[in-house]
Amino acid sequence: LWRLGYCARLLKTNHFRTAASNTSFPAVWMLLAQHSGRIPGLFVVVKKNTLFTMPETVEDKTNPELYLPHPGVRGMTLLNREAFKRTLVVPALKVKKEIVHSVLKSLKQSVLQRPGLKRVVEDPEDKDSRFVILDPHKVPEFSLGESEQQVLRQLNVLPEVCKYHLELSYENFKSEEILRAVLPEGQEVTSGFSRVGHIAHLNLRDHQLPYRHLIGQVLMDKNPGITCVVNKTNIIDSTYRNFEMEVLAGENNLVTKVKENNISYELDFSKVYWNPRLSTEHGRIVGLLRAGDVLFDVFAGIGPFAIPAAKRKCRVFANDLNPESYAWLLHNCRLNKVHTKVKAFNMDGRDFLRGPVREELSKELPLPEEEHKAAFHIVMNLPALAVEFLDVFRHLLVGEPCSPAGLPTVHCYGFSKHSDPARDIQERAEAVLGTSLAGRCSTFPVRNVAPNKEMLCLSFQIPADVLYKRPCP
Repeated sequence: LWRLGYCARLLKTNHFRTAASNTSFPAVWMLLAQHSGRIPGLFVVVKKNTLFTMPETVEDKTNPELYLPHPGVRGMTLLNREAFKRTLVVPALKVKKEIVHSVLKSLKQSVLQRPGLKRVVEDPEDKDSRFVILDPHKVPEFSLGESEQQVLRQLNVLPEVCKYHLELSYENFKSEEILRAVLPEGQEVTSGFSRVGHIAHLNLRDHQLPYRHLIGQVLMDKNPGITCVVNKTNIIDSTYRNFEMEVLAGENNLVTKVKENNISYELDFSKVYWNPRLSTEHGRIVGLLRAGDVLFDVFAGIGPFAIPAAKRKCRVFANDLNPESYAWLLHNCRLNKVHTKVKAFNMDGRDFLRGPVREELSKELPLPEEEHKAAFHIVMNLPALAVEFLDVFRHLLVGEPCSPAGLPTVHCYGFSKHSDPARDIQERAEAVLGTSLAGRCSTFPVRNVAPNKEMLCLSFQIPADVLYKRPCP
């Protein structure tokens, strides 16, 4: 059990670092295998949680250049699909067309399985025969093993392997094979991307920038449904949480539609913040809410917390400083028919907390304990700055504290580069609040943002001595 836990932590750490640095998943698997020996299921579960990435091709040690495009494409910056054509000599069997199905079934381990390539082709010299293409990895010497030969004899097929000239074109190569052939040798060629509706969003490295338009076109060609590829050109602005981007390929249409947790949203990706990697976290927080609860969303964006909460019959107060986010929040509330359940605001976060939030809490919290049926949740999803806003809760209300059960619960997000990120974000929150949260808070790891940079959610009930200022006698 100790080894299983250690290997799980080892895999998690290296998986996140691998995703951030765009290296291959097989390297993580090999590292895990060295420590555990056999936990294949664990790797599969983690891999399913990744987003849209261009996977590494497993190296073919028999013939590493077997499925590479023509070597003349090296250094290409403008995509020329015709230049990728090449001819390979591969093993094949000539069989009568009546027994093709039987041969395929009997030799399924040796038959070519590469997607996009035909396993059975016509013989131009004999209309009654077909060529069955074999996998050159499985038949490297153009000869079958004794067991395969015996199977063919039983089918009255001559077990003689011939050479077939297989024509390969741009359409037959995978995206990572194309980029590996084009970019300089020895440099990373794969790049993870996020998909937002019809848009593929890249974060290219400096050495990839000269090839950015070619990379964008290849991604669009190889991923059905993507009609626009963009690359982020600066860091996220801390005020409106958007960033400048360059359209690399496709149409210059950045208004898109996405679906998350069975709810549809529309947005202009160039003007508002949207991250598909937060889908699970949105669902986790909304899953804590019950019908009748009250949600205050301080940095609401286009509504990924607010709208599903309203659908759970919660009362929602949603705010965002970005006028574009506010406009799309209103649009998505109408789109999902919850516009009568969400009160939307276009204010600074501090003003929202000191205004509508304080006003609503002042009305609700003094009620007798038996009338308290709703829980109050305050979501602060602005990881770069949210912790600094916690000082607003100090003496936000005046009067006698309500029962501890009625105190609002805050879900505050933050980044940390500390070796112990959970302790780091708790200590920073305690410093701003002016009190200890020991035993009164929990931290949840959301995602790995970059090497040694974690995003976390700190959840706690606001202590009564922080929230209330008692009137002077």
